Amino acid sequence: MIGFAVVVGELITLGKIPLLHEALLGASAASFLMAGTMAINDYYDLEIDRINSPSKPLPLGSLTPHQALMIGVIAGAMGLAASALLNICSFAIAVFAFSLMLFYNTRGKKTGLFGNVLVSTCIGLPFIFGGAVVGKITFVLVFFALMSFTANLGREVAKGIVDIEGDRSRMVNTVAVAYGSRKASQLAATLYFVAVGLSSMPPALSLVGMAYLPLVLISDIGFVSSGISLMRKHDRANAKRIKNKSLIWMFLGLLAFVAGSINSV
Repeated sequence: MIGFAVVVGELITLGKIPLLHEALLGASAASFLMAGTMAINDYYDLEIDRINSPSKPLPLGSLTPHQALMIGVIAGAMGLAASALLNICSFAIAVFAFSLMLFYNTRGKKTGLFGNVLVSTCIGLPFIFGGAVVGKITFVLVFFALMSFTANLGREVAKGIVDIEGDRSRMVNTVAVAYGSRKASQLAATLYFVAVGLSSMPPALSLVGMAYLPLVLISDIGFVSSGISLMRKHDRANAKRIKNKSLIWMFLGLLAFVAGSINSV
């Protein structure tokens, strides 16, 4: 989905389908960078994943930690190389994003909420990166990046409830570990509601066309219902269900951005 978000950023900026090489290189750069950081994350999170996600390749023994680290380095290098083939601004954003995630994997994760902010920043950046690929970063892109950041921050806080046992064992100071599942659920729900509020502003500011509304309405209903569900029931099983569902609502939001941007031209 991260590669698609870059193409969406390009499309929003141009108001039309981007050139093939811009779409392919932009999506490839983001996808390789994400794959690289996820592999490196698995390397550093091995002991946590033995508790939280024992079916992952490293806890299962399907990959060795050294292999995961090599995959991460190679994929990251490929992502940076792809961004360098575009332009200097794209390369700078790619380096910044990769550096943020390396910091998160090595040190930032244990900070809890600040670590969640780092991850969510990298979820918002693909829109900015997409604009940089085609040579123009607009206010619309920044606004959509903010919406994605807020929604994903809610998801990251909810994910902390799912991972509370393993995180506590490794002293990862998430909101759920520090303040309990109820407080984490309330914060995650609040962030979902804020994201919904932000989603109403693009049409009010005439930033998108009316085709934006049907899809974003479905996405908003999903986020509102997820937030209410979290506030009512903040156990691990429900948080995991909401965390997974939020990806659907975010994807629908992406489609709404596309529909509204094409329609507005």
